[in-house]
Amino acid sequence: MDKTSEISQKPEKNKSKENSDYILRKTTPPSFPRRKKDIYVSNKSSIQALIKKCEKLFDSGETELIIHGLGAAQYRAYELALQLQSIHQGTLGLDVRTGTVKLTDDLEPLTDEGDYKLNHRLNSSAHIRVFRTVLVGPFKYAS
Repeated sequence: MDKTSEISQKPEKNKSKENSDYILRKTTPPSFPRRKKDIYVSNKSSIQALIKKCEKLFDSGETELIIHGLGAAQYRAYELALQLQSIHQGTLGLDVRTGTVKLTDDLEPLTDEGDYKLNHRLNSSAHIRVFRTVLVGPFKYAS
């Protein structure tokens, strides 16, 4: 027996029978009120674009940024914070907070006879405060 036939004989994982009559609609996660210094990272976010955005905020006078990552995007948030710290050669500090967020999904019935249901699940989150440890500004010479 070769490997291809062995793979095709493995049973597929079925969803529970209760949920097979429903369509899962994921709702947006709860978020903090947006501020200028908040950076939300997703798996589709370009790290280079986020670095440029962060640099622009630091250049405009912001002394700290808050980077938010939810679920699998946490790793991209950590990567962004560490790359910023590397670019600024250690003049940025990091304060990392992790937590758990309760998410609610809608289960819509495929038939008119079914009832709408809610599915509650937990997802991990990361909030990274990136702040200047050395104030960088224009040099002023005394005359």
